[in-house]
Amino acid sequence: MFDIQKIRSDFPLLQRTVYGKKLIYLDNAATTQKPQVVINRLQQYYTQENTNIHRGAHFLANEATEAYENGRERVRKFINAQHKHEILFTRGTTESINLIAHSFVQRFVNEGDEVLISAMEHHSNIVPWQLACEIKHATIKVIPMNQNGELLLDQLPHLLTDKTRIVAVTAISNALGTVNPLKKIIQIAHEHHIPVLVDGAQSVPHARTNVQDLDCDFFCFSGHKMYAPMGIGVVYGKEALLNELPPYQGGGEMVKHVTFAKTTYNELPFKFEAGTPNVEGVLGLHSAIDYLEDIGFENIEKQETDLFQYAFQKFQQRNDVRLIGTAAHHAGVISFLMNDIHPYDTGTILDHLGVAVRTGHHCAQPIMDFYEIPGTVRASFSFYNTKEEIDQLFVALDRVRQMFG
Repeated sequence: MFDIQKIRSDFPLLQRTVYGKKLIYLDNAATTQKPQVVINRLQQYYTQENTNIHRGAHFLANEATEAYENGRERVRKFINAQHKHEILFTRGTTESINLIAHSFVQRFVNEGDEVLISAMEHHSNIVPWQLACEIKHATIKVIPMNQNGELLLDQLPHLLTDKTRIVAVTAISNALGTVNPLKKIIQIAHEHHIPVLVDGAQSVPHARTNVQDLDCDFFCFSGHKMYAPMGIGVVYGKEALLNELPPYQGGGEMVKHVTFAKTTYNELPFKFEAGTPNVEGVLGLHSAIDYLEDIGFENIEKQETDLFQYAFQKFQQRNDVRLIGTAAHHAGVISFLMNDIHPYDTGTILDHLGVAVRTGHHCAQPIMDFYEIPGTVRASFSFYNTKEEIDQLFVALDRVRQMFG
């Protein structure tokens, strides 16, 4: 049974007030709140297990190392990777994409080659490729989109050339909520023998992920958007490709043998995990995955779909709102403008009425340029939100309209 009141009681921060009003948290695409079980896991680590891992011979080191590697196995099962060593831990999606962009371009891209991304990417799936391609004098190409915020996939086969080395695309747009047809994109790219990286930051919390079924070559996501701590992220990569890539960073743990003349690198996954890792982040991620699995992704998808449809219909009934992103396949993100009111003004007033939303370009400035707008107000939903909270959002929007006449 999906007991919304029980679920809400699992999240301490949802119980607080702001400006004397009960908090309505609708900024879940930026980060999700943490259930008590995750918070407890962090406390347990620091009060009972705290030590560095992989290097010690004492009890705590062995215990923490086992817990950390159990976390890696938990992630493997969660996304259905084939091998545990195909799971690399990073600080988040941003570092995950930087890792692949740097190492992949260094290994496989030469002057005049091309990297293909989409028009709706987060800056984290644009800038790392630009930085890496500048070094090799390679080119970035873009899959265009229409006014609904849908990729023009009929153009994809024509954009793929004998110079295309990789396709990097988001699963769900953080600014528009568009759900991209990943399997179709991957199939087309693979027909041209081109690997695909998926930015899964916005998709992993909302629907079950199966990287083997997708057949993507790389998949990146963050813990903090799926009820886990900040500062922990994941790269999934196919074993054969990861073995070919050079290390992203140097330091401890990623080596087998070091001399001043030459260094030999460690095996997967340690080749890509230099230095002291975020142990508590991995343990918190493990607990967050367990929590999500206990709720059940069927329940999560149903609750979030109901919330999105309820809110979207209410937005469509207003004549003072412009919706940005109206794709047929849409996730629980709604970006909008209150006609002539600047999004920052709308967001600030909503905040003082107890409603937390995100305003601005959402680290997706090319999208805002495409629509010729300064930014949007973005409401994003989690399974712990309620229709009553959405009703309060619209009451607050009425107040915004009244203040501006």
